[in-house]
Amino acid sequence: MVLLFYSQTSKHNIMANVKFFSGKEIPLEMHKVRIVQKLSLPPVEERVARMNEAGNNTFLLQNRDVFMDMLTDSGVNAMSDLQQASMLRADDAYAGSETYNRMTAKVSEIFGMEYFLPVHQGRAAENILATAFVKPGDVVPMNFHFTTTKAHITRLGGSVEELIVPEGLEPINDCPFKGNFDIPRLEALIEKVTPARIPFVRIEAGTNLIGGQPLSLQNMREVAALCKKHGIKVMLDASLLQDNLYFIKEREEACKNMSIREITAEIASLMDIIYFSARKFGFARGGGIAIRTKEDEMRMKEFIPLYEGFLTYGGMSVREMEAIVVGLDESMDEDVISQGPKFIEYMAQELHKRGVPVVLPAGGLGCHINATEFCKHIPQAEYPAGALAAAVYITSGVRGMERGTLSEQRNEDGSERFAELELLRMAMPRRVYTLSQVEYAIDRIAWLYQNRELIGGLKFVEEPKVLRFFFGRLAPTSNWQEKLVEKFRKDFGDSL
Repeated sequence: MVLLFYSQTSKHNIMANVKFFSGKEIPLEMHKVRIVQKLSLPPVEERVARMNEAGNNTFLLQNRDVFMDMLTDSGVNAMSDLQQASMLRADDAYAGSETYNRMTAKVSEIFGMEYFLPVHQGRAAENILATAFVKPGDVVPMNFHFTTTKAHITRLGGSVEELIVPEGLEPINDCPFKGNFDIPRLEALIEKVTPARIPFVRIEAGTNLIGGQPLSLQNMREVAALCKKHGIKVMLDASLLQDNLYFIKEREEACKNMSIREITAEIASLMDIIYFSARKFGFARGGGIAIRTKEDEMRMKEFIPLYEGFLTYGGMSVREMEAIVVGLDESMDEDVISQGPKFIEYMAQELHKRGVPVVLPAGGLGCHINATEFCKHIPQAEYPAGALAAAVYITSGVRGMERGTLSEQRNEDGSERFAELELLRMAMPRRVYTLSQVEYAIDRIAWLYQNRELIGGLKFVEEPKVLRFFFGRLAPTSNWQEKLVEKFRKDFGDSL
């Protein structure tokens, strides 16, 4: 198969359309740095000690021991000057807050939906949506699951059916929209389980667990039309929407002359409910649920005071809400939302040139390394993506996130549910890291790939029953980490 290179150099009249006389294709930061935070890079011997103190789980590392935090882009994106300024006008009123009115108006402006419920982040929205709509025996079709979404549905006795197109599970494939629904499979599932057992179809715009891969506007239209035919609600998880919007404009021929706002409005017109984590979509800490009908709003409204806070803040700080209002506008700016995909593609392509197996074409959220290929010698039962995450930290001080079997739930009989893909996600927080820092991460990962046979597996020593990847603890299956440190010192000398 020939892999097509999807250039992120915009063909449109935006500032990021800058070419270098040298011919190099490198992303250009479209912002300047005005506040800095000092970083720390512990020596490799300290890094291996910190990794084992953290149970070989990058979630349990202390930030003071991390040089580059590429764990997630959730709540760690840099705010703009306009966002910081907006926080000063926040209305602290418990009820009837003008801050709430501004946020509701902005969500309505962008999504065209009359009703809005605030929540403190995306998984809080998932809790409310599942509680309101899912009952035992229900089936929720989606292009691909997200960990917390699935957990909320299954705890209520429902189940999830993943209907991603086959290309979505191929790490290297020239399909521009690997996050698309397989429409024939969706239609067959509806006929099999009947619409009465499907409370809603969930669309994830930017499939997190398979490399941040987008889906097309046309595919969303087809899903919505099928659901309308059968009287089924359509729900959009818009947490990663900004990357998906950029890919639609770049890769979908019919959308090249549409603005980001126009594409967003078209997507929103197809949905009954849109929820989002503003920790991603909006560049601040919070979230919300936009709702088309009064009936659906009333079905969920009572859960806001019960689980979140009063209806005008939903567990959020009003200062964060003001920042979200500005952040939502910035998420409609192509110059702003192009930055993540451009830097991610640069990292993916540079690693690919060095032979490192990555997911291509690059998606949103982060650069995804194919741990199955990187660590062919590690059995899936020994968590190759988790082992690779530990090895990358030891090698570089860079923290990534396992997106593989560790992120799955065990089957009811206690057996392991092996993930379709074993990925290490190197997230790219927006407006946080410079190109030289990205180059450092590329260099250390490329060195590790040359020494990949030194990496060994992991085994659980403390395994929670739910969402084990957040706080489970593991140990190496051999002394492979000592050998890795020894080789690092041999090659890098006294370098950190």
